[in-house]
Order: sequence, then structure tokens, then C-alpha cells
Amino acid sequence: MRPDGVLLLDGDLGSGKTVLAQGIATGLGIDRSEVQSPTFTVVREHSGPGGRLIHADLYRLAAEEVDSIGLDELLAGPGVKVVEWADRLPFELPGALRLRLTRLAEGQREIRRMATTNSLP
Repeated sequence: MRPDGVLLLDGDLGSGKTVLAQGIATGLGIDRSEVQSPTFTVVREHSGPGGRLIHADLYRLAAEEVDSIGLDELLAGPGVKVVEWADRLPFELPGALRLRLTRLAEGQREIRRMATTNSLP
């Protein structure tokens, strides 16, 4: 990831999206235990010696609701941004890195880089 970059994560429940966000937090010097799934708060902001982390979880939102929370402005701002359930984004984010996480047998995970085009119009 680049500084001020955006990471878009897709995958089923339990595929490791939040665990990956915690690893990124660790890289920024943020205690990984502070980074929890923000399912009920939607967006959480963290700061550490390595910079700012914006962690968004869109699981409970429809695409039209995402437009109303001003997420586009947060994602354009400074810091590393991680968006879980990114398939719910109703807008494009040029330059974003998009990954699909899949849970495999015996606790293993597969991570695939995907095209950054959202599936929504």
C-alpha cells in the first residue's frame, strides 16, 4: 500500500478482512487490539506514529446509504484507508487496491487482487 492509499476488501463473513486491517494498523504503530470491526459504528479512525488509519465497514449499509455518510470525503483525505465490504461502494476509487479474501479449509485464507471497478453502476 502507498501512503494515503485505499484498500478495498471483499469477502464473506470470517474471511479475515478485519484481521488484515489489524495487520495494517500494526504497521502504522497502532495497537491491533484497538482495531475492531466497526460494524455498528461504520467508520473508526485510529492514529499512531506511522500515521492515520481510517477503517470502514459497510456491511450494514446499502449503496445509497453510503452516499449519505460522506465516506467519499474521508477516503480522499490523508491516511491509510481500509474499507470492508467494499462492493457496497456506489462510486469508483481510482488507484485503490482491491482484494478478495476467501476462507479455505483448516483456517487458511486465499487473497486475490481484483480489478478496482466496483460491481455497482
